Amino acid sequence: MSFGQRLRERRKELGINQGELAKALGVSVSAISNYENGQNAMREDVLLRLLRVLDIEPNYLYQDSFSGKSFTCTVEEERLVRIYRSLRVPGRQTLRAMAEALSAYQEELDTELPRDTEIRQIPLYRSPAAAGFASPVFGEDFDYIDVTGDTPRGAEYAVRIQGDSMEPYIEDGSIAFVNRDPLCNGDVGIFCVDGEMLCKQYVRDGLGMVYLFSLNRARAGADVFLPRDSGRSIVCMGRVLLPSRPKVPR
Repeated sequence: MSFGQRLRERRKELGINQGELAKALGVSVSAISNYENGQNAMREDVLLRLLRVLDIEPNYLYQDSFSGKSFTCTVEEERLVRIYRSLRVPGRQTLRAMAEALSAYQEELDTELPRDTEIRQIPLYRSPAAAGFASPVFGEDFDYIDVTGDTPRGAEYAVRIQGDSMEPYIEDGSIAFVNRDPLCNGDVGIFCVDGEMLCKQYVRDGLGMVYLFSLNRARAGADVFLPRDSGRSIVCMGRVLLPSRPKVPR
């Protein structure tokens, strides 16, 4: 069994997904995937953090732990063995029965969800201002959330919306899912206008005039208009994924 295979096995044994491990080690999710696939070698400082996070000794990753040549226990596994040995016969029988039942239950789950299936995660920025980064930066203003069946297909990141200017489509405090596809007229996007982050509906006319509309027309005063030669800066950070494209205000 290779280094990467042991790493993957131990990570799954602890119930840690690739995104969680990447966050704990301060590396990207793709780096974890490369470590497990044997495509990249791990730096010494990252390896030391890995040993602490997975609660293992170095020889766990570098020896043939399950080949019959040797078997290495972690500190936690050694503690469980000591507890088992301290029990009387009825206690040992109970512990074995529980372990076997849990093992059978895990096998049943693995039949429904293959062990190699990873739950994809995307960053959730705590405010639209934090979404200005092109990609998540370790330690910045975001958390990872799992992609579930309710997550819009193609979502690349999410933003916690502040304010009611986009109601009823996007409520104050709700999560908006975003991808980086190009915008068409009528799409809702996340924009950086003169350094200020906004969630607005995008329209561009034939003369190059850009309109950023509030879907809540009671908040029409928050609309933004940018003439072609205004000299103002506007950068689109992504397209908000909605069930349907809202009507453009007249």
